[in-house]
Amino acid sequence: MEKPDFRMERKLLKRDVWPVAGVDEAGRGPLAGPVAAAAVILDPHNLPRGLNDSKLLTAEERESLYEAIMARALAVAVGFSSAAEIDAVNIRQATFRAMRRALAALASPPRYVLIDGNDLAPGLCCEAETIVKGDGAILSIAAASIVAKVTRDRLMRRLCAVHPVYGFSRHAGYATPAHLAAIEAHGPCPFHRMSFSPFRAAPEPRAD
Repeated sequence: MEKPDFRMERKLLKRDVWPVAGVDEAGRGPLAGPVAAAAVILDPHNLPRGLNDSKLLTAEERESLYEAIMARALAVAVGFSSAAEIDAVNIRQATFRAMRRALAALASPPRYVLIDGNDLAPGLCCEAETIVKGDGAILSIAAASIVAKVTRDRLMRRLCAVHPVYGFSRHAGYATPAHLAAIEAHGPCPFHRMSFSPFRAAPEPRAD
């Protein structure tokens, strides 16, 4: 299986389009916790080895690569949208907000952005494009996927210390049988997304 490479970023660099940031998110699907988006500008002369789609890595590999990214990248930032914000504006819009926040927080403003997926967030700071399965093809996006996943997982472990009955450190808020059983036994906490099933009491209103 081919791993992500830096070819697209180098093509942009040769056209004097730089810096280029990769963007990816973590946590769209869970029942609890924020959605996180990371933006990463890699150093073309000091690329970390072994980067890949975070879903294809073990937790130990992600942690090690996270440290390498933080040590070698030119700029890294993470933006969040809370569970309450997700409930207020929906997960898609909340993810867009997290992406814009991550890009705005970069120490070096990017001139071009490469985003995983096929849904282009409006109102970005510069020109951007989406790439389906970009976390498995584009090195900067792969780096962002690792940073977003590791950062969010660490946050969920901290939330687990506050609300240990849900086991957030084990499932990061996803709808595992153990998590659903804990919700059934204890009800939701302030970090649960009340607009998500099984909390949502009524169907969403129709658009017509």
